[in-house]
Amino acid sequence: MNFANLTVAEIARRLEMASVRPDCMHSADFSIPPGMLQGDTSPAAVLMPLVMIEDAWNLLYIRRTEDNSAHSGQVAFPGGRMEPVDRSPYEAALREAEEEIGLAPADVKVLGRLHEFLTISNYCVTPIVGVMPWPYPLRTQPQEVKRCFTIPLSWLADPTNRREEQRVLPHPYSPISVIFFQPYNGEILWGASARFTLTLLEILK
Repeated sequence: MNFANLTVAEIARRLEMASVRPDCMHSADFSIPPGMLQGDTSPAAVLMPLVMIEDAWNLLYIRRTEDNSAHSGQVAFPGGRMEPVDRSPYEAALREAEEEIGLAPADVKVLGRLHEFLTISNYCVTPIVGVMPWPYPLRTQPQEVKRCFTIPLSWLADPTNRREEQRVLPHPYSPISVIFFQPYNGEILWGASARFTLTLLEILK
């Protein structure tokens, strides 16, 4: 699909038209085994930054540092757990993006949001979609972010560039299906961030 024809206003309109589920749900292709998640779910938010590069829409991703945390070394969107100072997922996503990659909130045009996603790490994540200028003087937080990179929407939308694999879980839980994209510029997008990406693509298509 040629996403380049989508204007900022049209992207915002399609996000507004998309159904937003008020409860935190996992998508139909990802079923968390009953009883696996223990304790309260933590609210979180991520920013899905759209950038226009050579007349083509791209998404900006980060790769997290290898710090032995739950998401160590993974490809992701800027974001994290909501803090008491955050009055909404929008504020949380913009705050985290500024802390992690130096993206000033004033430089982001927020277009809308996706529905909430329940992750296997027991976060209820709200993805916020926004447009940022490009090129941009990004400043990564070295303790959290290894690098930033972009992937064209047209490449992400090509079904030949992704596959599903079974992720083995600890006994007694059955394996679950996980989305993996093919390597792009040496990076592999998979898991929750891949689910966010495919949901946005479906809305924009």
